[in-house]
Amino acid sequence: MKYSPIKPPKAYKDLEFLNSPDARVIRMLSEFLEPQRRFRQQKIKDTIVFFGSARIVPGKEARAELRTLQKAASRKSRPDRALRQALGAAEIRVEMSRYYEDTVELARLLTKWSRNLSDSNRFVVCSGGGPGIMEAANRGAFLAKGKSLGLNISLPFEQFANPYISEGLAFEFHYFFMRKFWFAYLAKALVIMPGGFGTLDELLEMLTLLQTKKIKKKVAVVMYGSEYWRKVVNFDHMVARGVVTEKDLRLIKFLDTPQEAFEYLKDFLSKTYIR
Repeated sequence: MKYSPIKPPKAYKDLEFLNSPDARVIRMLSEFLEPQRRFRQQKIKDTIVFFGSARIVPGKEARAELRTLQKAASRKSRPDRALRQALGAAEIRVEMSRYYEDTVELARLLTKWSRNLSDSNRFVVCSGGGPGIMEAANRGAFLAKGKSLGLNISLPFEQFANPYISEGLAFEFHYFFMRKFWFAYLAKALVIMPGGFGTLDELLEMLTLLQTKKIKKKVAVVMYGSEYWRKVVNFDHMVARGVVTEKDLRLIKFLDTPQEAFEYLKDFLSKTYIR
């Protein structure tokens, strides 16, 4: 009697198993070990992480949209409510676009400075890898001809990696907590540009880890755009109500121009980490 030998797949090649709930721990470890390997290969030692809204667009794009709507409104004796609302939203996008341009400039200045250090792989710009402020950070590093990372996350509405991330340094995460681990583990400084829920989540988690000394290293935290952030989060009220202390607020530095943010971060990183 003849029979065909059965050769079952090895477990680590079985895609059905690897994508099953039973292999979740393996997938988690993969999102730790695979990035670690690439960071080692690319000699990435530490980063400056930029957080901020994916919805903030470049000034040129925002102004073009506003002009289009203004022309549409000029052709009507009385613009309808929908058009008036669209015009108002477009004006806000133009106003917010300054943060895109400021992010590009700050990332460019930091990358130009870090490239002139004896070890040019220090303080590499890192973003969440997507559009908006994330794109602006990678774009600034690209303009300075330096490396930059993008730690992207798979989302239901398909956030794709922006084109300015350095070759070999674009990552795609499934697990938010593994992505956050790599943000925190490599960071020596954070730049928090205006943003929404995701930016607040990343900011407050990092502040909590620093406040509780779970992160023992020194990390500069720049909250960029003091007018925006002081309206969104009233830290002074938290101090007044005794839920945080004045000492806790020393973790944060509010700044408003690329040049002052650059000087502050350069001074902090030089004194703290360059010997």
